Amino acid sequence: MSGLVLKLSPKERVLINGAVIENGDRRSRLSIVTPNVKILRLRDAIHPEEATTPVRRVCYAAQLVLTGDADPDETRHQMLRRIEELSQILTDPDSRALLSAATEAVIGNQFYQCLKSLRALLPREERLLNTRLS
Repeated sequence: MSGLVLKLSPKERVLINGAVIENGDRRSRLSIVTPNVKILRLRDAIHPEEATTPVRRVCYAAQLVLTGDADPDETRHQMLRRIEELSQILTDPDSRALLSAATEAVIGNQFYQCLKSLRALLPREERLLNTRLS
C-alpha cells in the first residue's frame, strides 16, 4: 500500500481537509491512501508572524496550500522560484538534496512532502543566520 503514513503522538492534532482531528491517549499510525488530501500536523504549523526567513516563507506557502487557504496552481510558481533562490544559497549536498526533493514534490502536487523536505532545512537556515548575526 502506498500513500502517506502519519505517526501520531497521544493527543496530537492534525488538520485533514479542513477538519481538526485529535489522536486519543495512545500513539497511533494512520495510512492516508486517498491521493491529494490536504493534511497538516498542527505541531508543524507556522503562524504568519513566524514566516520571517526565506525557508520559513516557503514552508508557510506550502502550509497554506495544505490548509486549503491557497490555490496550488497559483502558489506553485512562487514556491518553485523561492526554492530556486534557496538553492543559490544553500549549496551543500544535503541541502541540495532536500531542495531537489521539495521541487519534485511541488511539481507532483505533493505539498506535504514538500513541507517535510523544507522543514529539514530550518535548523541549517537558523545556524546560517546566527553565524551572520554574530
